[in-house]
Amino acid sequence: MRYISYLRVSTEEQSLGLDAQKAACQEYSRKHGTELHEVFIDEGLCGALSFDKRPGILNAIASLEKGDVLLVAKRDRLSRGDTMAMAMIEAGVARKKAKIVSTAGEGTENEDPCSILMRRMVDAFGEYERLIIKNRTKAALQTKKAKGERVGRVPFGYKLAADEIHIERCEIEQDILRQINDMKKQGLSLRDISEEMNLRGAFNREGTQWTKSAIHRMLLQKAA
Repeated sequence: MRYISYLRVSTEEQSLGLDAQKAACQEYSRKHGTELHEVFIDEGLCGALSFDKRPGILNAIASLEKGDVLLVAKRDRLSRGDTMAMAMIEAGVARKKAKIVSTAGEGTENEDPCSILMRRMVDAFGEYERLIIKNRTKAALQTKKAKGERVGRVPFGYKLAADEIHIERCEIEQDILRQINDMKKQGLSLRDISEEMNLRGAFNREGTQWTKSAIHRMLLQKAA
């Protein structure tokens, strides 16, 4: 029996980091008289992503052989909130005639009805926790935006203030936006607008020429 460890940490949650997960898996495998055979990692990837977008879990499943154990520190490292992804991961492991084990238990020890129910409950709470984190993050960003603080990339027409927290109007970019919107009101196409702005030498923030798609994004930004 080989122990194949899978570790995952997203950018949103760091309560159970990669080192902590690996240590938990190493301790578990040693208690069972062996060492980890391989370790696969998905770093910076949310558990809500479909498993086919996480190379670490794909490679971990591909490496499994009959009788192997796919070992995780917690079950939500496999998937968080996507029941279809979890079902596909479980099916992939089962096809290899291997099994999934969580060092935290979580009903992964057996296949009796109580253990299966426990796994489903753990999956449901994992989804609930992910949604709570998502809502808290959204609320925090909305609060920052209401205070005029920077949220992500500074939108065109604004610049980062001296305190590097708030944003303020950039009059040069505001003038460019006014020119773009005036031409749009006159009925010019996006291509015509981009060509005219380039002829005027009123380039974008990076100092490169405007494209039709870039003009479209500017107009969408103003509408939002």
